[in-house]
Amino acid sequence: MAGVRVDVVSLEEVKQGLADHSIHLVDVREPHEYAAGHIPGALNMPLSAFDPAALPSDKPVVLSCQSGRRTLQGLQMAQGAGRADIHTHFEGSLNAWLQAGEPVAR
Repeated sequence: MAGVRVDVVSLEEVKQGLADHSIHLVDVREPHEYAAGHIPGALNMPLSAFDPAALPSDKPVVLSCQSGRRTLQGLQMAQGAGRADIHTHFEGSLNAWLQAGEPVAR
């Protein structure tokens, strides 16, 4: 993904950002995947209907999915649409969250 800025946040950084409300965690999985279980506090903006202009801009946005692959597509789409402020993803995403034994919302 040449030319795309990609910053990575850790599980602890995501947990802290959600706890102190300093980030927006955006889950780019499809609605049925999100409904089956998501990181508490995550917003759902599925990649299939992804609109970078609709992403919040009042605080940093961190993209999340199941494993981290779709988040990279979301970063590419956002930056391609002029949203240079969207450059961070939670590598490992929901899989990493679950592996750490963190709770999920349904």
